[in-house]
Amino acid sequence: MLENRLRKRSKHLRKWAKRIGTDSYRLYDRDIPEIPLLIEIYGDAAAGALYARPYEKDEQEEEAWLRAMSDAASRALDIPVDRIFLKQRKRQRGADQYERFSESGFVRTVTENNLRFKVNLSDYLDTGLFLDHRKTRSLVAAEAAGKRVLNLFCYTGAFSVHAAAGGAAEIDSVDLSKTYLDWAAENFALNGYAAVEAQPEAIAARRPLPGRYRLIRADALRFLSEASAAKITWDLIVLDPPTFSNSKKMAGTLDVRRDFRHLVERCLSVLSDGGALWFSTNAKGFSLQNDDFPAVAIADVGKATLDEDFAGHSARACYTLRK
Repeated sequence: MLENRLRKRSKHLRKWAKRIGTDSYRLYDRDIPEIPLLIEIYGDAAAGALYARPYEKDEQEEEAWLRAMSDAASRALDIPVDRIFLKQRKRQRGADQYERFSESGFVRTVTENNLRFKVNLSDYLDTGLFLDHRKTRSLVAAEAAGKRVLNLFCYTGAFSVHAAAGGAAEIDSVDLSKTYLDWAAENFALNGYAAVEAQPEAIAARRPLPGRYRLIRADALRFLSEASAAKITWDLIVLDPPTFSNSKKMAGTLDVRRDFRHLVERCLSVLSDGGALWFSTNAKGFSLQNDDFPAVAIADVGKATLDEDFAGHSARACYTLRK
C-alpha cells in the first residue's frame, strides 16, 4: 500500500516541485491510516518519522516495521535505502526535545525557490528546513525590499535568507542556539551573503550593530524588551516560536497558548508604523481573533501560505498583523 501511494504522489509532486524551483517537498503524511508516517524528499534522499502511536508497541518490532517501510519507500522512489531516514517521533520534554538520534552527519544542500539550504537528514528529528513554510518564506521575501527585518526564533535562518534575496535593507536573526545560528550563517553563505555575529548587549546600550545581516544569540523576549526600551523598530517581523520550550538558557518556559499575547504585544512594540508582523504557530487548534489586538489589522493567511504538498495536511495557524 505504501509503495503504491508513494509512486502516485511522487509522479505528481516531482513535476510540480520542478516548476516552482525546489527539490524538497512533503511526499506523504499519514495518507493511509494504518501507516502513520511522515515522509519528505530532500534532493536525492528522503527523511521522515513515525508518529507516536496511541498504544505501546515493542521497540524491536517497531524498528523492524520501520525498516520494512524504508524498503518500500526505496523501491517506490528509486532511492537507496541508506539514503532514507525514518525516525520514531515521541513525546519529548526537557533536554529530550533536542535529542540527537545519530552522529552520522548525512548532510545535503537542497533548493527552495531557487535558493540553497543545508539540511541534516540523519542526526535530529527535524532536518533544518521546515517545508510547510516554503510559501510563507516567499511571501515574506516579496515584501522585504528596502525594509529592516527581524526574524525571531530564527532556527537555521531560512526566513532571513529569503528576506535577503528579497532585497531587505537589514536583517536581525535571533535565536538561543549557537548551533542553529552557525547553521544560519552557512545558509547565508550558500547564497552569497555574509552574516555576522552581533552581541545583544549592543541593543540595550543603543550601540550600532555591525554589518547588514546579523546573527544574535539571545532570549527572544528579553531581546524584545531591550529593543523596545531602546526605541528600536523593524518594518517586518517574523515570529514563528516553538509551541513549547524549556531551554535552560531561557528565563522560565515558553508556552505559545499561554504566552502568545505577551509575545505578540512585545513584537508590536518594536514594529514601525505601516509595518507587518508575520505570526505562526503549530499549536493545535490555535486561532487569533480580530479583537485580540484591536490596534492592528489581523488577517488569517493560513490557507494562502500552504503549497501543493501540504494541501489538506497542515494544522498550523498563520496570521499577518499590520499597523
